[in-house]
Amino acid sequence: MTNTLRTLLGLGALVAAGAIGATGASAQPAGGNNGQCTSPPGLNYMICNGQRVPKPGNRVVNPDGSWREEVRQGSCLVVKEKTASGEYKETRQCN
Repeated sequence: MTNTLRTLLGLGALVAAGAIGATGASAQPAGGNNGQCTSPPGLNYMICNGQRVPKPGNRVVNPDGSWREEVRQGSCLVVKEKTASGEYKETRQCN
């Protein structure tokens, strides 16, 4: 009788933990900044729930795998580009 009771209590605890985890995961989008993320000054990532999350940028990815991203750093605009062949180019425009 006690083994059955222990098994039922263990299963109940697992179901409760799963329900709590499911509601917590749906409350926050992955990488979303709900006021709980902090960004170290001068770095291109945020810390959310103790994990590094890339800052949202305006990266445009093309079907061939190439991409282009513009990041503002103070009064400068940094343009990062990577071609489909793997060539990386970074330019900086400061006004």
